[in-house]
Amino acid sequence: MSRYDEDRERTFAALPPAHGRGFAQTWWGQAWLKSLEDAALDSQQLKAGRRLARAGAVGAVTVRPGRITAVVQDRDRTARRADVLLEELSGEQWDRFLDMAVERAGHVAALLDREMPPHLVEDAAAAGVELLPGMGDLEPECDCDAWDHCGHTAALCYQVARLLDQDPFVLLLMRGRGEQALLADLQGRTAPPAESVAAAEGVDATEAYATGGILPSLPALPELPSEPGSPPSLDTDAPPAPGIDPGALRYLAARTAAEAHRLLSDALRPGAEPHGPEPELTTAQDAIRLAAGVPDETIAARLAEGSGRDREGLARATRAWALGGSAALSVLEEEWNVEGETLVRARAALESAWDEDERPVLRGRLNRWTVVAEPAQLRLGQDGRWWPYRKERGRWVPAGGAALDPATALSSVAADCRDEET
Repeated sequence: MSRYDEDRERTFAALPPAHGRGFAQTWWGQAWLKSLEDAALDSQQLKAGRRLARAGAVGAVTVRPGRITAVVQDRDRTARRADVLLEELSGEQWDRFLDMAVERAGHVAALLDREMPPHLVEDAAAAGVELLPGMGDLEPECDCDAWDHCGHTAALCYQVARLLDQDPFVLLLMRGRGEQALLADLQGRTAPPAESVAAAEGVDATEAYATGGILPSLPALPELPSEPGSPPSLDTDAPPAPGIDPGALRYLAARTAAEAHRLLSDALRPGAEPHGPEPELTTAQDAIRLAAGVPDETIAARLAEGSGRDREGLARATRAWALGGSAALSVLEEEWNVEGETLVRARAALESAWDEDERPVLRGRLNRWTVVAEPAQLRLGQDGRWWPYRKERGRWVPAGGAALDPATALSSVAADCRDEET
């Protein structure tokens, strides 16, 4: 939507009409509009500009230090170049602004995260730096030859409010400092002095390592509770707010506690390998994950609906999830064509998994091999592992975890049937 030009110019594509909604949604956009309307001398021109901007008559907007520019179409489709000038901050003002930001850790953290906290305006004003325009600060130029603000320049100012909704750093560029330059200045002011860096770089590694002996030892790892903690009680005299289901909220809290306990168990287990980030789940997958916690009937019905399944389908999906998470769920739901080198490896694995006289008769279709005359099936996952399935009331259900060897996977079907019988 926008592009940088050496941190001195940004061009924003034309925005669609803004019918049926407030013109600015965020604090920064609304603050700009308030400053614009409080400082206006001609309310009629403001109304005309608001109508043009709302109708989508403002073209691409170019923002430079001290100037914003756009082509605005009249109601009769005449194109007008409109410019609005805003005085840049002086070098001394920028120094005051940066000193103020550095003194407040919250401002530095927010700005380095490319966020602009609203109270930055008040703190900057206290330091003698006005970020938002005041009376007479917005100087118009338009080729319609108006001597003051016209509908075209007013429309441009209204469009800037929508740009500030998207990126409040636009205001700082108008005041003379682009985002990258501002962040570089901030980082330079918060970096350690050069002499301390040089001193740290000059310490011999052996000497630095030896000083570790004078440091206190790390505290022992905390003892992990044997069970997840209980979530706080939601029983109060006050009725729940509209749209809040206390039962669902209680269940979510309990599942969160169980997941936290599992993560801590993994982290504190001696020799445990760190896990990579979990794959992002779809809404349906997350509903199945939650349903694996065996909720009550009401919650289970809601989760079944959220997963796009009936209760039986949800039961099969949660069984798959318990056996192997999203990978097992994919095997339950997806069929795919095994071909090429993958098919050669699969056939070789099936050929070598059993002795000649023990090999079951298998009928293959896509990534599924069904045992002839027995309620058993092998499914090949995309990762090359085999998953066992058994037939139950006319449907295939997961019978065990995955295995690299198809014979090992298929043996889980018999074990699963024995578990059902007992």
